This record gives sequence, C-alpha cells and structure tokens, in this order.
Amino acid sequence: MRKAGLLLGGCVRSWKSVRMASSGVARRDLLANKVALVTASTDGIGLAIARRLAQDGAHVVVSSRKQQNVDRAVAALQGEGLSVTGTVCHVGKAEDRERLVTTAVKRYGGIDILVSNAAVNPFFGNLMDVTEEVWDKILGINVKAMALMTKAVVPEMEKRGGGSVVIVASIAAYTPFPGLGPYNVSKTALLGLGKNLAMELAQSNIRVNCLAPGIIKTNFSQVLWMDEAREESLKEMLRIKRLGVPEDCAGIVSFLCSEDASYITGETVTVAGGAPSRL
Repeated sequence: MRKAGLLLGGCVRSWKSVRMASSGVARRDLLANKVALVTASTDGIGLAIARRLAQDGAHVVVSSRKQQNVDRAVAALQGEGLSVTGTVCHVGKAEDRERLVTTAVKRYGGIDILVSNAAVNPFFGNLMDVTEEVWDKILGINVKAMALMTKAVVPEMEKRGGGSVVIVASIAAYTPFPGLGPYNVSKTALLGLGKNLAMELAQSNIRVNCLAPGIIKTNFSQVLWMDEAREESLKEMLRIKRLGVPEDCAGIVSFLCSEDASYITGETVTVAGGAPSRL
C-alpha cells in the first residue's frame, strides 16, 4: 500500500507539473542567453517562431528582404520587452547571408540557433508547364540557400561548442499540394537536406531537424484556403478540424532548439492537424 501511495503521489505531482507548464504558470527560460537567427521572420510562421524563441530567453535576429518589414517586426517584438534586433537578408544573396551572421556575432557575441524559414512559390499550375527559370528560383531559394545559410553559421556554432538548426519544410513534402509541384518537390528535398546535415554536423555537436507545417493560415498560404468553401473542405480532411495558426509551430521549434531535445537530430516533426505524413 505504501508503494502504491508513493507511486500515486508521484503521478499526481507529474501531472500537476505538466498542467502548470502547459498553462505557462511554471514557464522556464529554455533558451536563456542563446542567440538565434530566424530567416523570413517578419510575418507568419517566421514571426511567431522569433517571438517564441525570444519569450523563452533567446536573443533573436529577425530578417526579411524588405527593411520596412524588419523595422516593423523589431519594433513590435521589442515593444513586448523581448531581446530582438534585425537586418535585411535575401537568403539567395551571399552578401546578405554574411551580413545576417555578422549582425548576430557583433550584437550578441555568437550564434547558437538557426531557423531557416525562407521560401518562395512563384508558380501555380501543372508541373509540365513549369519553366526552367521557375525551377531555378524555387530550388535556389527553398533548397540551395537553406544549405548555404547553414554553411554560413556552422563556424560560429562550432566556436560555441555546438548548436541547433531547424529547417522549415512542409506537409507538402509528404502529400503534394495540387498546383504547387515545384514547391512540393523543394520541400521534399529539404527532408533529405536535414538528414544529411544532421549526419555530417553531429561531430560538431550541431543538431539538425525539420519542421513540416500543415496548412497554416498565413498570407503565404492563402491561395490554399482563400475562400470559405475551400477552407471547409480542407478542415474535413484533418483529424483536428481546424487550420493551423503560426503559433502552433512556434513552441515545437523552441523545444527542438532546447536542451530538452538534446538527443533528437535528423528528424522531422509534423504539425498538421493529423494530416497524413509518410513518404
């Protein structure tokens, strides 16, 4: 009976801890004094991730292709009392990637976290109608720039004894979205990129994981849910009968970048309301 009582008491304490953590009552600074770069982070999923990393204690450098978007995001996050700075960064340009890294090092002394979120999709239609220029743009930004951005931060992470990279892929890597062929292909490629980087960078104590969001309501994804009938049809395909919001992705990324995930690398976490996610 005494053993049973001790076991029950332990379960109760554990359950209380879970409830407190989920409600924010016992919030820990999981990322205290870590330095994080988040690309394409002035709107949507990227902005939600930047906010959450900063809320969890990180110093965050946000970035976007347009200065006015950077200024707006930095002002909003600093207005919430968060440690955030920002700079313009077009991830397809080497000089911009270098400036992003330099900004973090000069301002905060190093880099511990990279969240690669930048992506483009300038095409909607049949795969056979895609031009060479469109293929080059989508694969160049969505895949090649992700690899080169990681290459740019690895030396700084190695100086800190390790780090964490999160690549934002998509549920489209598993289940292609109609009309978005090149985009779907690029996101599938990112899963392979993540696994290869995880294997090669493990010796430097750098973990690499992917996030695969489902249909998250952002400006970028609105072509998929822009009318009410289409949105309702999408909801019916999900086990959780709603579309996602950017904040649904943010906590997962913070976890993947924290010591709580220190034994996780080369994996993809799907945040998609129960949508199928197998190749």
